[in-house]
Amino acid sequence: QLQASGGGLVQTGGSLRLSCAASVNIFGFGAMGWYRQAPGKQRELVARISVGGRITYADSVKGRFTISRDRVKSTVDLQMSSLKPEDTAVYYCNAERGAVFSGNYWGQGTQVTVSS
Repeated sequence: QLQASGGGLVQTGGSLRLSCAASVNIFGFGAMGWYRQAPGKQRELVARISVGGRITYADSVKGRFTISRDRVKSTVDLQMSSLKPEDTAVYYCNAERGAVFSGNYWGQGTQVTVSS
């Protein structure tokens, strides 16, 4: 139900915008967000936006990444700026259980590679 796009290869200091498009109205989900998983590491939260609009960022991305939600388009985007090599990972879109959809949903992942 979630389709992630926008990953790619970028140099240090560059920017990328990830987009997560839902095949259903995101009103039915709970919080939505982006996670990432680097090789050999656990999946970690990058940014999350609650139903009420409360936003949480990982300390490592504060001031560089911005999460946004468009309920009309049913998308959740992640604008990433000042990218660093340590941001290299597979990024996953997530949607938590909400008023309509009872599961925890993941997109297919999109690779972000930041070269030094």
